[in-house]
Amino acid sequence: MAEPIAAATVANLRDLGGTPLADGGRVRPGLVFRSGQLDRLDAAADRRFTALGLRTVLDLRTEAERAAHPDRLPDGVRLLTADALADKLAQAGIAPAAVQLKELLGDPARADRELGGGRAEALFEETYRALVSTASAQAAYRTLLLELAAPDAGPLLFHCTAGKDRTGWGAAVVLALLGADDATIEAEYLSVNPAVRAAFAPLVEGFTAQGGDPEVALAVIGVVPDYLRAAREEVAARYGGVETYVRDGLGVPDEAVAALRKRLTYAG
Repeated sequence: MAEPIAAATVANLRDLGGTPLADGGRVRPGLVFRSGQLDRLDAAADRRFTALGLRTVLDLRTEAERAAHPDRLPDGVRLLTADALADKLAQAGIAPAAVQLKELLGDPARADRELGGGRAEALFEETYRALVSTASAQAAYRTLLLELAAPDAGPLLFHCTAGKDRTGWGAAVVLALLGADDATIEAEYLSVNPAVRAAFAPLVEGFTAQGGDPEVALAVIGVVPDYLRAAREEVAARYGGVETYVRDGLGVPDEAVAALRKRLTYAG
């Protein structure tokens, strides 16, 4: 799995480097990172973060999320934005649950009405399928892969709000392309749960204190295998596999995939 980094002002920060690959190799450390939003970053005080030497940050959040909690970046870091859920939001007319974590946890009655009785899990699975099928999501993950494949690319970090759903699928795609097996990808996907739960602990405590269902809270703030499975099933149904999804769905040419693999892996 990726290595967690105990940054002082950034939640759920992880280096995908070190992840084992099926051929015995590993993901090269220090080149591709994932996290939650960077709105609380204190670059002067957070030496663990500034030591990463990031060159690029890719923000997968919606325009509204970015406006409410803009990233704070060290000097010289290039910021790219790619709203992975723009089309899902346009289709539904309301923000998906993955975008409304804090709002939903602040209103137990609404959360029970909209997310109780297994509805939370169903909505998240639907969102994950949209992360595969919609044009905005495809554009976002195409940007991620092409940036990672660029010959002059430096260390890159990609993130959403909590760093678990949009970011989690991005990490799954990168690791699948690099040759990680399904079990390793799922382990990395699920490994963010402790960090995300810690980050949202005060909200969850307030939610349950007001009578909110703790099972709904866990479905909203955490990730479970069924969410990842929904995206994988969408890939299989539409494209047959990850390679075709990346080439035909995301529009990433084979030579870029080859460059990405060469740049981000090393023999074990």
